[in-house]
Order: sequence, then C-alpha cells, then structure tokens
Amino acid sequence: MSEEYVPPKVWTWDTESGGKFASINRPIAGPTSEVELQVGKHPLQLYSLATPNGVKVTVMLEELLALGHAGAEYDAWLINIGEGDQFGSGFVDVNPNSKIPAMMDHSTTPPTRIFESASIMLYLAEKFGAFLPKDPTERTEAMSWLFWLMGSAPYLGGGFGHFYAYAPEKFEYPINRFAMEVKRQLDVLDRRLGEAEYLGGSEYSIADMAVWPWYGLLSQGKIYDDAGTFLDTASYKNVKRWTDQIAARPAVIRGRMVNRAFGPLDEQLRERHDASDFDTKTQDKIEAAES
Repeated sequence: MSEEYVPPKVWTWDTESGGKFASINRPIAGPTSEVELQVGKHPLQLYSLATPNGVKVTVMLEELLALGHAGAEYDAWLINIGEGDQFGSGFVDVNPNSKIPAMMDHSTTPPTRIFESASIMLYLAEKFGAFLPKDPTERTEAMSWLFWLMGSAPYLGGGFGHFYAYAPEKFEYPINRFAMEVKRQLDVLDRRLGEAEYLGGSEYSIADMAVWPWYGLLSQGKIYDDAGTFLDTASYKNVKRWTDQIAARPAVIRGRMVNRAFGPLDEQLRERHDASDFDTKTQDKIEAAES
C-alpha cells in the first residue's frame, strides 16, 4: 500500500467499494424495487443462482429425485445477483437477508419460507427423511460438518475469493491472510476424509452436498480463476478422492447446471421446471432455436 489507511471515528457510506460486485453492495437491507416472484407448478419453488451456495440446494433436490422422492419436484427460477434481482420485493419477502438461495414450500398452509442454504437442506432432509444418517453418532458428525461449512466458507468466498479474484486491486496482506486460512481448512478436510469415506462417516449426506460446491470445486480449479493451482489443492489427496467421487454422481452433474448463467452453454439450465428440461432447455439449445 502506498499509504496507511486511518479509519474515521464513524464509518459512513459515501462511495462504492469497488470490485466486481460494487454496484450491488450497500449497508442497508430491504427491497429496492417492487418485483413479484414467479410461481410454477410444483410445491417447491426455488429462487437461486448456481454459485456454490445455490448449487448445494439444487444438488440435494436432484439427489432426492434420484432416490424416488416425487414430492421433491421443483421449479427453479433464476435470481441474477449481479443485476440486483435479490433486492426485488418478492425475493425480500422470502429472504429478508437478500441472499440466494431461498425457497417457498407451497405444500403447507400457509406456505413455508426457508432461507439460508443449511436451513433449506435440513428442512428437505427432515421433510423427506433422506441424507441424514439414522445412526446418532454419524448424524451428529454430519451436522457438525454442515455447520463447519457455514462458518468456514465465508473465509473462502468473502475472504480469499474476494481479494484473490474480485477486488479492484491485488494486495499481498489480505491474499496471504485468507490463503493461509483456506489451506488450513483444506488440511482439516483432508484429515477427516483420510478417516472416512464421507464427512459424516460411511454415508453420503447433506454435509457432503454442502461442502463439495465450495471445496470440491476449488479442488477442481473451477472457482476463483486459477485458485486451485495457487493453493496447491492437488496436494490434498483425500479431498481430491472425495471431490472426484462426488463430481461423478449424475444428480451432482444435473444440480450444477440448474440456475447457471455462466460457463459453457450446454451446462446452463437457467430455469428448471421439469426433469426433461436438462435435455431440451439448456442454453445452447435455446440459442440454437432462436438463431
């Protein structure tokens, strides 16, 4: 830094913070526009984007459907956070924190709103009796890793990811600070996955579905530019084994596509309303039909 920053006695918001998401960052809550949310034909209505937090839930829904839980059929509506869709009044009614993902369950009277990804995953696991181990010890272990993720991912996303990939300038101190913490977290995961096949133990659970979109995709080099090389994620052999094992699951492949508005066109299913949409409504097919 060219000169030391001296914080004022009282902070005020008088300029954008800079970086990729500067236009949507603000220190106040609430809606900025009146926008009614769309509602499809299924009881479960998901409003999301295929960030790691969004992928957690779409993977779980696809896994539930793969198990034969017909009640897990869902409509997935795209919420483009880069354009501020999360500040529409309808979305804020579902999630007053204006973060994706958010869900409405219209099978209850009145409809139930669920926000925060871990809350949605627990709600679905309990609703359908799936992906939480029945054994009390493994269930508790899975829950511990689910909440580990909720406390750890902000260091990877808002910490390392922001300063490494999104900040308007690169500064050594914050990048080093958060790189060190993310590598510590990878070591924590690597040690656990050297003891057990999955985070909860012998069973694939919501803990794996929650952690994989963050640390699995990081291990594959699919988030934050070339962060996988920078952090030497290949050296965490147990994380790599687990990452590749989960990445090969058909429901995970489908879940990553839902509400995706970036990357290869054939991997983008911006809205999902039926299982057949994966074959007929990916973005490459939509654009080919329009051309």
